[in-house]
Amino acid sequence: MADTVTSQTLVDGERNIVMKFTNVSDGTGESEVKKVDVSELVGAPDTVRIDKVTFMTNGIGVRIDWHGETNVQAMRLPQDTSDTINLRRYGGVVNNVVAGKTGDILFTTTETALAGDGYTVILEMVKT
Repeated sequence: MADTVTSQTLVDGERNIVMKFTNVSDGTGESEVKKVDVSELVGAPDTVRIDKVTFMTNGIGVRIDWHGETNVQAMRLPQDTSDTINLRRYGGVVNNVVAGKTGDILFTTTETALAGDGYTVILEMVKT
């Protein structure tokens, strides 16, 4: 079996992209799953900047990575938490991968996933 996941694009404009991701785990969790593929976005930008994250986690956390030759952690969302993190005034979280930068964003669940654990994550991003 596998986790039940959804990825939904809410806005994909010339500059801004908003996406919503959900996961209800069967106990296996996710490991380096591509959630944002920049080559599929309108305008095919090189990368995106994360300006705002709204999330809810239940039983598991989520590590958000920039994809590259060696993935680089963009942020970590703690388990059993709900919050909104607005990073616009600080310039957002920029992709700082050095080698093999693809611009894509990957999710990995953290902590041991049990059946029924899950998350909802909304990323508000700017294309760069």
